[in-house]
Formats: sequence, C-alpha cells, structure tokens
Amino acid sequence: MDKRVSRKRRHYRVRKKIVGTPERPRVNVYRSLNNIYVQIIDDLSGHTLVSASTLEPAIRETLKYGGNKEAARKVGEILGERALEKGIKDVVFDRGGYKYHGRVKEVAEALREKGLNF
Repeated sequence: MDKRVSRKRRHYRVRKKIVGTPERPRVNVYRSLNNIYVQIIDDLSGHTLVSASTLEPAIRETLKYGGNKEAARKVGEILGERALEKGIKDVVFDRGGYKYHGRVKEVAEALREKGLNF
C-alpha cells in the first residue's frame, strides 16, 4: 500500500473521533517535503480561526529551509502567539495521520510552551 494512502486512512480514522468546537478548536498539521502548515479550526462553523505556515514572509525570512524541525518549531511558536491573542487556550491536536515524531512533535511542543492545552 502507498504511504500516502496509509496516512489518509489513519487521518480519516482519527477524524471520526476528533472534532473541533468553539470551546476547543482543532489544531490541524499538514506537512509537505518543503513546508509545514498548521491551522486552528472550528469544525462546527467550518472556519479557520488562526493559521501559520513556512510560506509566510515573516517566517520565510528567518529560515533557510521550511521542511525541517527548526521551521516546524518556529511555525508552532507563531501559531501559539496568534492563538493566545485570539483568546484560544484549549485545543484538540490533530496530527493529520502523521506519526507524532519529528516535525509534528516540534509543532506540538512549541504550542505547549506558548501555553496551549491539549
């Protein structure tokens, strides 16, 4: 079975159980080879509340490459700051079918350091 297909299956299985509400929105992580994208989503209304990625000019200028742990940590820190500005403290973490390892783990740890609870 293809690696991408396996990830999608894991993601669908996890998404059956995880739902972002206005009180506890969902933190969604997507990673490509060259970039990482993180969003905080309210699934009930279908709105993205906060987002950050390595494609943003503010982040891109400080990094040499957007697909490593350093970039993932930076994106997590910026997303954590933006979430706190909007008053979001409690979230549900959706790893997107990826293993909780490497870049996904760095994002989660950076969010916890900034004060988000999940």
